[in-house]
Amino acid sequence: MREQDIAESALGTRRGEFRAVAFADGAEHLALVHGPLPRDDVLVRVHSECLTGDVFGAVRCECGDQLHAALDAIVAEGSGVLVYLRGHEGRGIGLVAKVRTHVLQDEDGLDTVDSATTLGLPVDVRDYGPAARVLRHLGVRSVRLMSNNPDKIAALESHGIRVAARVPLLAPASPHNIRYLTAKRDRLGHVLPQVDTFDVAES
Repeated sequence: MREQDIAESALGTRRGEFRAVAFADGAEHLALVHGPLPRDDVLVRVHSECLTGDVFGAVRCECGDQLHAALDAIVAEGSGVLVYLRGHEGRGIGLVAKVRTHVLQDEDGLDTVDSATTLGLPVDVRDYGPAARVLRHLGVRSVRLMSNNPDKIAALESHGIRVAARVPLLAPASPHNIRYLTAKRDRLGHVLPQVDTFDVAES
């Protein structure tokens, strides 16, 4: 990673102190580093940008819940990294296209996969190469990855970051997100056991 493509500073947050590592790799991304990092088995979250969930608290997805839970886990651990990847909105299709898929989901009952393909869009075009490159810049060789997505593990390992363990990052199922979570489990292979125990009748 070239020196001119990266900048670092201290960042105080409500959760505590982090080191902010901004880096340009395609888009401009941000890694938040907490505490002293070991080289191996670092607790890591690679988080895809979701403006509606992360910033505005949308309840149709679990993105905001996962972001906050991951930061809490890193602080509780005393060490770790959250890599925030921009340009990943809607699994890489962008904000305008994502909102168009929401219309199809709400009006036609399509799930998150079919609403994308109906518009002629890919289901997932996210690139995890930037996350692997910034982790290597930070000296990280292997991670305990907070994720429910086996494809993310394969993607990081294809870029040379060993995933020593997958750490579940489960947000509660609710009437607002159960269709989305079910589609992620059934169509995209995410490991989401809370979907199995969700009772629509009792919610």
